[in-house]
Amino acid sequence: MKSTPQKLFVKGYIYTCLALLCTFLLISLFELYMMFSNGIKVPNFGVTLLYKLINDVYTSILIGMVLFPFHVLFFFIFKKQRVKLITVFFVFVVVVQFALVAYSLTTLLNLGADVLGYSIHDVYATVSSSSEATSLFSLFLLVLFPMVFLILNRVLNKHVIRHKIVSITIILVVLFGSLKLVLSETSAIAYQNKMYFLGADIIKFQNEKNAIGNYDLSGEDEYPFLKSFDETKDVLAPFFKIQEEKPTIVILIIEGLGSEFVGDAEYGGFTPYLDSLASKSLYWNNFVSTSGRSFGILPSLLGSLPYGEKGFLELTKTPSHISLISVLKANGYTTSFYAGHQSSFDRNINFLEYNGIDYLIDENNFGLDYESTKVDSKGYSWGYPDAEIYKKALSTFDEKKTPRLDIVMTLTNHDPFDFPLKEDYLTKVDSLLNSTRSFSLPKEEIEASKDIYASLLYTDNSIKDFMQAYAEREEYKNTIFIITGDHRLVPISQKDKLCRYHVPMFIYSPLLKKSAKFKSVSSHLDVTPSLLSFLMNNYEFNKLEKVAWVGEGLDTVRSFRNIHQIPLMRYKGNTSDFIYKDYLYSDGELYKIYENFNTYKINDENLLKTISDSLIAFKKRNTYSTQQNKIFPDSLNTYARPNIEFSTEQLVEIKKLTKGLNFDQIFIIAREKAFNKERKKARLLCDYILNKSPNNIDARVLKGRVLAWEGLYVKAEIELISALKRFPYYEDTYLALLDLYWWAEQDEKSIALVEKAHENKIENADISFKLAKAFQRMNNLEKANRLMDSILIIHPENKDYVTFKQSLE
Repeated sequence: MKSTPQKLFVKGYIYTCLALLCTFLLISLFELYMMFSNGIKVPNFGVTLLYKLINDVYTSILIGMVLFPFHVLFFFIFKKQRVKLITVFFVFVVVVQFALVAYSLTTLLNLGADVLGYSIHDVYATVSSSSEATSLFSLFLLVLFPMVFLILNRVLNKHVIRHKIVSITIILVVLFGSLKLVLSETSAIAYQNKMYFLGADIIKFQNEKNAIGNYDLSGEDEYPFLKSFDETKDVLAPFFKIQEEKPTIVILIIEGLGSEFVGDAEYGGFTPYLDSLASKSLYWNNFVSTSGRSFGILPSLLGSLPYGEKGFLELTKTPSHISLISVLKANGYTTSFYAGHQSSFDRNINFLEYNGIDYLIDENNFGLDYESTKVDSKGYSWGYPDAEIYKKALSTFDEKKTPRLDIVMTLTNHDPFDFPLKEDYLTKVDSLLNSTRSFSLPKEEIEASKDIYASLLYTDNSIKDFMQAYAEREEYKNTIFIITGDHRLVPISQKDKLCRYHVPMFIYSPLLKKSAKFKSVSSHLDVTPSLLSFLMNNYEFNKLEKVAWVGEGLDTVRSFRNIHQIPLMRYKGNTSDFIYKDYLYSDGELYKIYENFNTYKINDENLLKTISDSLIAFKKRNTYSTQQNKIFPDSLNTYARPNIEFSTEQLVEIKKLTKGLNFDQIFIIAREKAFNKERKKARLLCDYILNKSPNNIDARVLKGRVLAWEGLYVKAEIELISALKRFPYYEDTYLALLDLYWWAEQDEKSIALVEKAHENKIENADISFKLAKAFQRMNNLEKANRLMDSILIIHPENKDYVTFKQSLE
C-alpha cells in the first residue's frame, strides 16, 4: 500500500529526530573519550554513559516536540523546500550541542544563563584564549558532526526499514526518555544534555528574575545592608604591631589560585613559596570566593557588595556604594590598580573609576620594556604575564606618595596557560615527578595537565620574586600584604560543588607579632569590613558611622566553624549555591561540609527549607538594593565618583541617535556631529559611550577636542590628560593636547608633552611640527629650525612643513 504524503511527512520527521538522537549519542561518546584523554575523572563510566544516554533521549524528544510545529508550518507554506528548511534547524541544534560540549570540556562547566551576562567582546576574548576551543581538531569536529547527522538522516529516510523495527525503536526511545522522570539521579549537572541544560537554566533564571524583581522593601527596611560601622569588630589588632604611620596595603589577586593547590592539599606541591608563606602569615585554609569566575572578585573583596542580577559589575547604572578604594583614598592613600589584560573586561574599570582609583595600569600602558604573552594565530593575547605585571608595579611605586593601596590582578594561571620560559617550567614539573617526592594524586594525572602545573610554578615564582624585590623597599616594614585567589582554576576536575569557590587567604606583614592558621570559614565579603575596622580603630582615620557590607568580617577562631551566611554566584546570573553554618545548599540539594572542606550529600527536609528560605531572602534584598539604588544612601556618600547623569530630554535624544548601533557606529555619528558644529550632541554621545566604556579612547579624545573647540580649555585638558594616562602610546592624544596648548597659548606645556612622547617612543612628524610652531611663538627660532630640519630630512615633500620652515628664515 502506497504511503500518503501525510504519512511520509510524519515518518520523515520521526527519522530526522532519530538521526538527531544518534548524533547526540555520538557527541556524548566523544565527550567521555575527551574527558579520559584530558585526565578528567569519570567516577563510574557505565552509570555515566547510561545517564547521559537517558538525557540525550529525553532532550531529543523535547526538541522534536518543540520543532514539530515548524515542520507542520513548512509543510503547508514551503512544500518543495520543507525538508531542507527543517533539516537546517536540526543542523543548527547539532552545531550548538557540539559547541556546548567543547565549551564544557574547556571550562568543566555547562554553559547556562551566564551566557546572558557576557558581552560579545568578553565571549570572544574567553573563547579565543582557549587553544582547545580554537584548535583545528575542534573546528574539524564542528563540521564532522553535522555531516554525520545529515548522513544518518538521509540513510533513515531513503532506505526502507520494516515498520516493526521502527515501531520498536520509537517505543524504546519513549520508554528510555521516561526514565528521566523516574530516576532523579539523572538530573545531576554532570549527566545533563548540554542543550537541555542551557535552555532549562535560562528559563529558571528568567522565572526567578520575574518572581523576585518586584520585591519592595521601602516600607520596612529601605537600605537592607546598611549597618553601624561598629558592628564589625576589630579582630586583626591582636596580631599586629601598631605604629603611628598608616600602613601601605598591597593586595595580590591571583587568577585561579584554589586552596587545593596550596600546601599539602590534593593538588599541592607546585606552590613552594606560598606554602612557606602560610606559616608566616595569618592564613585561612577554609576560605571561599563568592563567585565561580573572575567577575565577582573586585566588588566582593574590595566592597563587600551585593551581587546584582548578573554580578555587580554588570549593573547598567552603578548604585551608590563605598569601597576599600574610596575610603582609603579619602584618608590620604594613593590608590592604584595593576593588571596585564584589558581592564574593560568584566567591566572592572567601571567599578574602579566609580571608586576614584588614582592610577589604573592595564594592557594599554605597559610600554616597550615589557613582554606580553605570545599572540595566537588569530592575533589575540590575554596581555602581560604575572612577572611583567609585578615588574611594572614595582617600577611605579617610587612615583607614588605613601601610604598606598596597590591592587594587583594576575591572569597567567588561566587557559591557554602560556607564559615566558614555559619549557623551563615544564622541565621543573618533570623533575618533581621524577623525584622521590610523593603526591596526593597519581603522577599520570599531573602529566596529563602538565601545562597547568607548570603555570602554577611560574605563578608562585613570580609572587616570590615580587615579594623579595619589595622587601628591599623602604616602606616594606610598614606594608600589609593580602594574597588570595579569585576562584579555583577551571580545567582541573572538581571533586564537588564547593571546591570551585575554595581559595586560600593570606595576610602577611613585617608588622605581624605572630602568625596563625584559621580553620573557621570566611569569604571575600569579610575582608574589607575587617581591614577597615582594623585601620580605623588603630590609626588616624576619618571614622565611618554607617557601612553597607554584605559580610560581617573575618572569623579568627582557629577551630572549624562557620558563623556567616555566604551566597555564591557560580556564574553571571546564577546564585543557586549558599553556605549556611556547616552546610552547602546547591541547586536544591543539601551537603554537609566537613573540617577538611569535603562535602557529603544529606537529606533533611526541614533544614533544606530553612536554608533555601534564607537564600531567597538574600536574593530579595540583593535585587531590591541593586535595582532601586538602596545599598548606601547618596546623602552619606562623599567618596564616590558617580557616572554622568542624563536628563530626561538627553535620554530621549540619546535613544533617538543610538538606536540599534554599537559604540563604533555611535562614535562615527559623534564625530560627524562635531565636524558639523553640533558640538553639544557630539559631547552627549561621547558621554554616553564613556559611561558604558570608560576606556573608549577615541570617544574620550573626541570629547576633549570638542571641549577645546568650545574654548573650555581647563575641562578639555582634564579629559585629554585622562586619555593620556589610560593610553600613553596613542598618538592622537598627543596631537589633540598639542592643539589645545596652541589655542590656549600654553606653549611651555607643549615642550613637556613632546618629551613624554619621545620617552614613550612615539614617532610622529606632526608632533614635532606642532612643537616647532610653539618654539616659534616663544621666539626660540633656533630650536624651531632644528626641529624642522630633522623633520624635512624624512618628509622633504610635505608642503606644510616646507612652508613653515621658510617662514622661520
